[in-house]
Amino acid sequence: MTSFLALILLLLILLWVGLRPQHGLWWQWQRHRRRDERTRTEDALKHIHTYEMEGLQPTPATLAETMTLSDEETARLLRGMETAGLLSRQQDALSLTPQGRAAALHIIRAHRLWERYLADHTGYDAEEWHRRADISEHHLGPEATEALAARLGHPTHDPHGDPIPDADGAFVDHGGRPLTEMAPGQAGRIVHIEDEPEVVYAQLLAEGIAPGQDVRVIEQSPERVRFWANGDEHVLAPALAANIAATPLAEPPPPAAMTLAALKPGRQGVVVRLSPQCRGPERRRFLDLGILPGTVITAEMVSPGGDPTAYRIRGALIALRREQARLIFVQPLPSSAI
Repeated sequence: MTSFLALILLLLILLWVGLRPQHGLWWQWQRHRRRDERTRTEDALKHIHTYEMEGLQPTPATLAETMTLSDEETARLLRGMETAGLLSRQQDALSLTPQGRAAALHIIRAHRLWERYLADHTGYDAEEWHRRADISEHHLGPEATEALAARLGHPTHDPHGDPIPDADGAFVDHGGRPLTEMAPGQAGRIVHIEDEPEVVYAQLLAEGIAPGQDVRVIEQSPERVRFWANGDEHVLAPALAANIAATPLAEPPPPAAMTLAALKPGRQGVVVRLSPQCRGPERRRFLDLGILPGTVITAEMVSPGGDPTAYRIRGALIALRREQARLIFVQPLPSSAI
């Protein structure tokens, strides 16, 4: 009898754990399932909107390939979107309804604002921004998105240069054209770096390329694009260079400054600017150290291992790694010009 009562008590406890209103395992599973459905729907909205903006025709096949879905999963997803009034279909041609387009613009806005936040207010590397924003975008409702925009000062572009739609869905295009379309000798300013696919973006990051840099094309050929940017000469295959967009400059940029990393021991330079890649805590630390335009920096000595280097900044001796010194642009003083 005691064993029977114990079994009944155990069953009641299990039922309570599983079916307790709002907190039981059943309710948790249901919330998780709904979150998964919403995430898939929002990812599908972004895919269709991106295709429409690029003048391409989204189809169930392109959606399945992009989101790695089976035919059955794709069909179920599209049925749900049609029922919700987000999507219209004509055979295999997909198009967003006005309601669907508004929802797509919201999720794109949330994504790009979150990338802007990660770039400007955290220490995450650039490779992390897109992946983390892909997760966070699904948790930002309209109110939270507007609060984030206000906190950031209502930016118009994300850190890659992609336009951020405003609350009404309007946006300002970056206006750039691919580096492959610029003639040799032409100068411009980089306004956009394509962050997909990831492997291409990683190569551009390794080159130190970022929006905001002045660029001058030196050579164009079917094999390579040679150009000057970020204080260095770069050579890229055209397929890579096409992922960099720049706006032409009416006037040529001023003579290129050198990075602090190139300043030889015993020589001095005046800070011209910080690289656009210098963001978040790193930028705040530099500013706290007094590394501002007009500051004179002296390269004192290099460590025996070759890195870091000691620099005299406003009377203090500061050690900077080479990767940090590359974020600071200086103009050598006449007495120490190279």
